[in-house]
Amino acid sequence: MKRVRLVPSIELLIATAALAVSCGPGRDRATSAANNQSSAAKAPTVDVVRVVLQPLNITVRLPAELWPYEVVAVYPKVTGFVDWIGVDRGSRVKTGQLIARLVAPEIASQRAEAQAKVQSAEAQRIEAEARLAADESTYQRLRAAAATPGVVSGNDLEVAQRTAEADRSRVKSLEDSENAAKQALRSVREIEGYLRITAPFDGVVTERNVHPGALVGPAGASGVTVPMARIQTIARLRLGIPVPETYIAGIVEGTKVAFTVPAFPGETFTGTVARIARAVDVKTRTMPVELDVANPSGRLAPGTFSEVLWPVRRPKPTLFVPVSAVAKTTERTFVLRARDAKIEWVDVKTGATSGNLIEVFGDLREGDEVLVRGTDEVRPGTAVTSRLTASG
Repeated sequence: MKRVRLVPSIELLIATAALAVSCGPGRDRATSAANNQSSAAKAPTVDVVRVVLQPLNITVRLPAELWPYEVVAVYPKVTGFVDWIGVDRGSRVKTGQLIARLVAPEIASQRAEAQAKVQSAEAQRIEAEARLAADESTYQRLRAAAATPGVVSGNDLEVAQRTAEADRSRVKSLEDSENAAKQALRSVREIEGYLRITAPFDGVVTERNVHPGALVGPAGASGVTVPMARIQTIARLRLGIPVPETYIAGIVEGTKVAFTVPAFPGETFTGTVARIARAVDVKTRTMPVELDVANPSGRLAPGTFSEVLWPVRRPKPTLFVPVSAVAKTTERTFVLRARDAKIEWVDVKTGATSGNLIEVFGDLREGDEVLVRGTDEVRPGTAVTSRLTASG
């Protein structure tokens, strides 16, 4: 049997070589570069701005209320009938000025009784002093006579001496009783002085609730529900401001603060920070602050609602981003940071707003680039191409 040797054709060899070249390492590198260019072409371009570090120096409008610097509800210290009242709503009074007079017959009876006791104690003391003088004189005469032997017995002299000492003790006792009676009389007179009602300070009567003939008494007494009058200081006022806890940093006593009131539109008044509560009300998350307001003309009225131009400061500079850069979901508040052509979600807490910028507190640094438009549609790890905007 004859053997036949097969010789491949030239065309077949060339085709095989071409196939080997097309599947080699060079072809792999070309394909990878093409794929990278395709991926880069697909990465979206996003507008970013840089995080800025700057001091916070803004003014916010806060509601406030004017209060009288001093206010007192006038009640008498004793129960009595109004005999005379000399003030009415709107009356201006001075410290110590008589504003009402009461009558109380039982106090008058107590004073008369105390005076009678003083007079009785005084008469008894005078009588005892006269007896003491007589007995002391008798003793001295007997003592002088006893110098001559046999004229006065020793027993008579001793009796006279003891009588004088007893009189002296009685006088001392009656003096004590008289002093006690006088003290009781002074007490009754002090109580009687309570029937004169005077103003405790300079101010204006803002309420008058009684008329002559009315029965009045101390606060809390049976049947007493309203004060005789109410007096307020209006030449100096307090402006109470509930400052939100976000704005309490940097509050300094003595700071001048401007405010407005509806009664004088377009006019600005000024107060001075005088009292700071130093504690946040857990119910309202605000800190009470009081301003002293000079009101010598009485134009401003206590009880008026006001709007305060409250200065907000920070002890040191803080980070700011555009308000639009902050994204919020039901679970978190964050900004989208572009780093190494990838998106990162950075959780933040927001603070005060200054123009179109807002304070942010979180894992951010000055100069970080964040998306101008924060949204949860751009997921972490997304490849992006950053474009720095003019505002950055």
